[in-house]
Amino acid sequence: MTTAVSQSDEAVRFPRPLRLTFRDDLRSTLLSWFVKSFLFVVTFCSVAAVLLIFVFVIRQAAPFFTESGVSPRERITEFLTSRRWFPEHQAHPEYGILAIIAGSFYVTVTSLLIAVPTGLLAAVFLSDIASFRTRQVCKPLIEILAAIPSVAYGVFAVMVVAPWLQKHLGFSTGTNALNASIILSIMAMPTIISVAEDALTAVGREIREASYGLGATRAETLLRVVIPAAHSGILAAVILGMMRAVGETMVVWMASGNATQIPSPWWDLSQSVRTMTATIAGELGEVPQGTIHFHSLFAIGLVLLIFTFCLNLLSEHFILQMKKSKR
Repeated sequence: MTTAVSQSDEAVRFPRPLRLTFRDDLRSTLLSWFVKSFLFVVTFCSVAAVLLIFVFVIRQAAPFFTESGVSPRERITEFLTSRRWFPEHQAHPEYGILAIIAGSFYVTVTSLLIAVPTGLLAAVFLSDIASFRTRQVCKPLIEILAAIPSVAYGVFAVMVVAPWLQKHLGFSTGTNALNASIILSIMAMPTIISVAEDALTAVGREIREASYGLGATRAETLLRVVIPAAHSGILAAVILGMMRAVGETMVVWMASGNATQIPSPWWDLSQSVRTMTATIAGELGEVPQGTIHFHSLFAIGLVLLIFTFCLNLLSEHFILQMKKSKR
């Protein structure tokens, strides 16, 4: 009887035989090899695609520095330090992108000044103040903002924000650096809120309870314990939001005014500016292929690619730090 019961228990605990047949072993080995090979091919294709994009942009940008009739050193100096962008001038074309880089800097920094405080406050509210039901409703609604097409944001900027700025702030034109920055901040906010809220939620409950046990209030716990503990994730959220703002094209093309200038005075956001992405998008389709002007647009793309790549590496570093802090 005892033997029968023990065999029955063993059958329940191990419904399949422990010893694999040669066919089962071969099938398991082939399945494991197939999955590993598939994942390797997918990873290799992703890395190869990024490298091919780099190679393609560098090849298209190289003639601008080597075949433009001036030395590469002079061309690079003019390209990065001159604010005069007149590539279509027949006698003396000029290819300085300093004003274009400044335009990208203006709209990116201003949008972050709006989006980062707002996004972090929203993340703190969702992680530590809002009820579970409120969080379940609000977070998906905020993330929906990331799914709206950028052209819809551009139409909103031109049809709603621009007239409002002219009417209530007295701007001469509504398509300017402030308009583009406001819309970019709205577009960057879902990324900042989502990543920062995850980082704040990942801070252990025992840390909060220990702080409360020492007599700290909720505000003191948030400011002195939770936010410092989640600083790596918060920095990653800010950098990812910055990348969203830097890489956006359609909105800045429609809302920034596209004037190749550095505002004077420099803090005047009511003036029109032009960004790197808007320059490429606006001129690439109208320029004959093979000309210096055509290759100069790829040189702008190379500058943008290097900048976003560095930001991506920086964000990966902070995300890695956040994961280490969880352990």
